[in-house]
Amino acid sequence: MALGVFAYPYVFLADIVAKEKVEKPPAGAPERKVLARGTFVHANPSDPIHHGKGRVTVYEGLLHLEPDFEVGPGPKYHVYLVPEAEVLPSTNVAKTMFVDLGRLRAFKGSQNYELPAGVDVAKFGSVVVWCEQFGVLISPAKLTPP
Repeated sequence: MALGVFAYPYVFLADIVAKEKVEKPPAGAPERKVLARGTFVHANPSDPIHHGKGRVTVYEGLLHLEPDFEVGPGPKYHVYLVPEAEVLPSTNVAKTMFVDLGRLRAFKGSQNYELPAGVDVAKFGSVVVWCEQFGVLISPAKLTPP
């Protein structure tokens, strides 16, 4: 077991690079209109491994994970916009009309994700961190207008 705990970061996390740098909203973000805000929650309190916390702000053309964002480590985490407002561990996120904004860049801290052209944020009720490798919800954030 001790070997497994030691090897875990090298086997499962080897392809994720930790960033010390804090990403701030790009220049001009204060002029960008805030479309929605949310707070990540621990979706399943009985699961100590898959958890998240912190805030998210959606601007015109940009999704920004705030400096207090944090999730437990794991492989192949992605950031999705999901149409459902209430996302639970039982929600089949993979079967929704989600928009994949890309791979999670770091397990904690500020990060920016450009929104694809034509995405209407009003049609999406949540932002989720999703583990593509195992098809597991890590943490959802219900979006609300500012």
